[in-house]
Amino acid sequence: MPTSPVLFGGKRITIEDIITLTRTNAEQQIVAQLSDDPALRTRIDAGTRFLDTLLQEDGVIYGVTTGYGDSCTVTVPAELVHELPIHLTRFHGCGLGAYFDAPATRAILATRLCSLAQGYSGVSWELLERLVLMLNHDLLPVIPEEGSVGASGDLTPLSYVAGAIIGERDVRFKGEQINSAEAFQQLGLKPMKLRPKEGLAIMNGTAVMTALACQAWQRAEYLTRLSARVTALASIALDGNANHFDELLFAVKPHRGQQQIARWIQHDINHVEHPRNSDRLQDRYSIRCAPHVIGVLRDALPWFRETIENELNSANDNPIIDGIGEHVLHGGHFYGGHIAMVMDSMKTAVANLADLHDRQMALLMDTKMNNGLPANLSAATAERRSINHGFKAVQIGCSAWTAEALKLTMPASVFSRSTECHNQDKVSMGTIAARDCIRVLELTEQVVVATLLATCQGVHLRRQQKQNMRKPAAALEQMLSDITSEFELLTEDRPLEHELRHWLRKVRQQPWALYEE
Repeated sequence: MPTSPVLFGGKRITIEDIITLTRTNAEQQIVAQLSDDPALRTRIDAGTRFLDTLLQEDGVIYGVTTGYGDSCTVTVPAELVHELPIHLTRFHGCGLGAYFDAPATRAILATRLCSLAQGYSGVSWELLERLVLMLNHDLLPVIPEEGSVGASGDLTPLSYVAGAIIGERDVRFKGEQINSAEAFQQLGLKPMKLRPKEGLAIMNGTAVMTALACQAWQRAEYLTRLSARVTALASIALDGNANHFDELLFAVKPHRGQQQIARWIQHDINHVEHPRNSDRLQDRYSIRCAPHVIGVLRDALPWFRETIENELNSANDNPIIDGIGEHVLHGGHFYGGHIAMVMDSMKTAVANLADLHDRQMALLMDTKMNNGLPANLSAATAERRSINHGFKAVQIGCSAWTAEALKLTMPASVFSRSTECHNQDKVSMGTIAARDCIRVLELTEQVVVATLLATCQGVHLRRQQKQNMRKPAAALEQMLSDITSEFELLTEDRPLEHELRHWLRKVRQQPWALYEE
């Protein structure tokens, strides 16, 4: 658990802050907290006070005294204004598909809180406190994944947050799925009655796609490190040419991320102590060009971070309420185009890692290309070789997972559909892009885990053949030891599903501190 809470409304929230808040708060510690900055309280109070004044003066405010979307020309009578947010949450309760898991749901709550805590959404301090409470007590709305076109933001999935706040939707709480009103009652609270703009403020934003983007960024960043480590293991297993990662070679093509990947691989292989390790002039591209493949994603990560965090720290609903300046600003900040572009770009770069490691697996399996390793990396000996097949089927699995990942790289952002009576006639599809990216990450992690186990077996087999092999870096040697202590050498065929699942879970917990910057 964090040593101090994540503060909302006083400082810029980072991807790491959101990831911290995705973790289970089993000890009921305070993990989220509103800033005590007086300027925040001033903005929040000014916004609600300004809206109250406008309502008293019969001002026209979109989504407060009018209908929503194409229905903005419909005037809502003053006596019905307080019912309007409830109807908004109800008619959007039509999501389908699987439900977001608990970490994603916590990320969604934290991301929406971050936007509302900017102080330009016309919401009350009480609403912000309720979102903080839901995070701190793991009171998590049950949110379907499907139904958002990414403008006007994530309306349908976020309606499940708003609906939970008013006591009309299910939540996960203390290991059960129950109605939110019952969960609040267990905490000695009642459901909230939303103020006139608060339903729209909760729902009309990019919180779902941005939350998923934060999760995707963190997983993609770790994958660049793990991909470098797996490539180093593959090069050692294949008795490859370490000169392919030479610092001087990469100095003449100055992509910083690419250089960093090459430096990490070079360090793992211990190229400085063992520069002349292979008689072959050039290895195949999936080894020699690995820094160029992984480096694309590594070099894009800073831009991805900046864009995601800009969206995270933005007020992105409509209308924007400037309570201090007393302005109602109607616009389109709910449009998720930036997140859509990042997710479409990221999933392509990540899928290329799946393709890279699938090709490395192919090299390791094939006696025509693996430089003397046994077929399919089987450790069987003598007559037992004829009936054992090593990693043969695992490589087939890698091909399947890679194909599915590559298929999902079709950009979602170009599939805008005009909807809602042509009011939403150009939409971002950012949430679909984010969901695609998460799926591509899942598939790529499967390929990387399979390749990791195969390369460890390959290194073991190579060491049996070649007694004078170079000694790799201590960190790589320790990782090899960690894996071989749990993963028994594949000598006789055995089902590997449960072991693959075990290592997949472990890798997603990011157990190894891979490389210093």
